[in-house]
Amino acid sequence: MRVIKSVKQRYSPSEQTLSLLEDFRLMMNDCIRIGLREKVTSMKSLCLKCYHTLEHYDNVATCYRLTAISKAAGILRNYRKSLRKNPNTKIPYVKKIQLVDCYRFRIRGKRLRLTLRAHEYIYVDLSPHTLAVISGFTVRSVTLTNCTIILSFSKEMVVMEPAGVLGIDRNLDNITISTTNSQDITYDLSKATETKSNYRTIKSHFNRNDVRIRREIYRKYGEKQGNKVGNILHIVSKQIVEKAKAEKLGIAMENIKGIRKLYRKGNGQGNHYRGRMNSWSFYELQRQIEYKAKWEGIPVVYVDAWGTSSKCSTCGCKTYPNEHRQIYCPRCSISVDRDVNAARNVRDRGRVRFTLIESPNEAMIQECGTSPLILQVDGGKLHRAQQTQQNHKILHLHSDISRL
Repeated sequence: MRVIKSVKQRYSPSEQTLSLLEDFRLMMNDCIRIGLREKVTSMKSLCLKCYHTLEHYDNVATCYRLTAISKAAGILRNYRKSLRKNPNTKIPYVKKIQLVDCYRFRIRGKRLRLTLRAHEYIYVDLSPHTLAVISGFTVRSVTLTNCTIILSFSKEMVVMEPAGVLGIDRNLDNITISTTNSQDITYDLSKATETKSNYRTIKSHFNRNDVRIRREIYRKYGEKQGNKVGNILHIVSKQIVEKAKAEKLGIAMENIKGIRKLYRKGNGQGNHYRGRMNSWSFYELQRQIEYKAKWEGIPVVYVDAWGTSSKCSTCGCKTYPNEHRQIYCPRCSISVDRDVNAARNVRDRGRVRFTLIESPNEAMIQECGTSPLILQVDGGKLHRAQQTQQNHKILHLHSDISRL
């Protein structure tokens, strides 16, 4: 299995670089317009329609035509997907300058070489951290913006066979894990929640009438918030993946896609509560855990989230809330933290997904009566039944011979 990772760094673009990024943006928008006009639905069709149309960009190397068409095809695919959900989706248009290269870039020493046109190149210095990260790997693509460089690299990895399961329960202020050896750990994320709350308060006091300035300020503070929260999530996700790797555990998480629908305007919830819940970075944490786990060859599965917090992880009985986020099970007569209980339920559901189908001869319960056998399920029973039938035939044959 090929796994992909990326590294980002900042740089200072030259005038030639900015001009190349702008031309690439215009090429993508031309491809999007042609795709919408011709109602193109595939990458191949868009390439046939657009490749020769982009010839008037004679100051740009031809290798960028395919990447521009590929990016435009992805944008059109996402647009049609959004259009099925919301008929009022805006027509896509690329505003930010960027460049994607998969063919002609080269890394020469400590510099990245990009092709401007035939026998003309642009060189960008790479930082020591970037060079150390990509050392020994194959760089697949380069993405440039007006201030950042993103290098994507890959390696071949064999997915390991897990010896156990690590269940993860994601919450607003913490993330709780439970392993097969009954070890429960809670990681505190309250600092990330507090950071988001502080930045929401700061942005709520902006009173500038100029929407352009206000949007620029929002972008500035949003970037600061994302950097701080992303660093917290990076540390936690790295510790979880390292633990799973050390103990050879597969990772199981809840599938909570669509949870934002619970906190929409009009659901009878306050603005403060909806602001807190809609700022929950559950998908960013999931993304970081997933790509780091794949990089280490650790399998990741998603299980149903229904009832993980309300059902007892020991007996499956319905639980009742107690004080301080504790739940009580009337059948087991125990109280347990609801997050720990949810992590254990996720672990147990993930164990079913990871456990291999064993031979039907093992751990078999005594059967009463005769029932029809099912192929591929009762394979061991079927084999024994066939052997028994053959033995009966041999006994009948011997008895017939003896009577003769």
